[in-house]
Amino acid sequence: MKESRTALGVAWLRAAHQVLDSRPLILEDAAVARLLGRETIEHALWASARLQTPGARLLRSHVVLRSRFSEDRLEESLGRGVKQFVILGAGYDTFFARQPRWAEELKIFELDQPATQADKLARIAAAGMKVPSNVIFGSVNFEVESVEDGLARHGVDFNAPTVFSWLGVTMYLSESAIDATLDAVLQFPRGSEIVLTFASREAEGLSDAAADSRSPSDSDVASGSKLASIVAGIGEPWITYFQPDEIERRLRGIGFSDVFLFTPEMASERYFAGRADALPAPRKTSLVCAMA
Repeated sequence: MKESRTALGVAWLRAAHQVLDSRPLILEDAAVARLLGRETIEHALWASARLQTPGARLLRSHVVLRSRFSEDRLEESLGRGVKQFVILGAGYDTFFARQPRWAEELKIFELDQPATQADKLARIAAAGMKVPSNVIFGSVNFEVESVEDGLARHGVDFNAPTVFSWLGVTMYLSESAIDATLDAVLQFPRGSEIVLTFASREAEGLSDAAADSRSPSDSDVASGSKLASIVAGIGEPWITYFQPDEIERRLRGIGFSDVFLFTPEMASERYFAGRADALPAPRKTSLVCAMA
């Protein structure tokens, strides 16, 4: 198994956001440039015209919004005693390096498949980035071990209220694998929460992955299923889709309460209103959070 190229592509889009979009940024992520290398920023500037097409801007806004929303939910959760933050399918996320003061008392777990995690750790070492003492990187292959075993093996405390971030993953999994992860989250104490993304078929072109370490072209995004076809071609196919009402029913049916769908209208009002660059809010609902 090789490292995920789509996870690298998502990180590249976060890096592009740092130099192509106006302040205030949706997601402040200077650390991603260090992780990926300075040439990433140089390439984003070189490709700026292509990255400012309507489709490319929509894809970029989706990628940065989902991380910002998840981290805002984490901050809000501290008032109800959350002690752990578990990032499932962490990819090249950089929260470990840019965590604010309010996160320093948390235990932070970044879990992903072994090849991606090994590549990320090599990049961290090459960049000379410091890993704070409250962060644990874990390699988990949920094809050969249960979610519960993978979490326990890395020291996740099942008795501590926890926020889970599960971004850009569900479309790659079978429904049974999705349910197994959700069942594992429900074993955590009341007040625990999961934030996740999902793909709906009509939103394929604006969903959760970039096919390479560069942004897809506007024509790729506009063609609907084109992006899904690209990622399938590199061995990372999407296999599961949900409509917003379907994912809400599934979460409630499994046992979650207070299921909250974050709509484009909410995103526009909270994060995108009045932006000097008119960076657009995503057009489809693809973010949801649910309380255990």
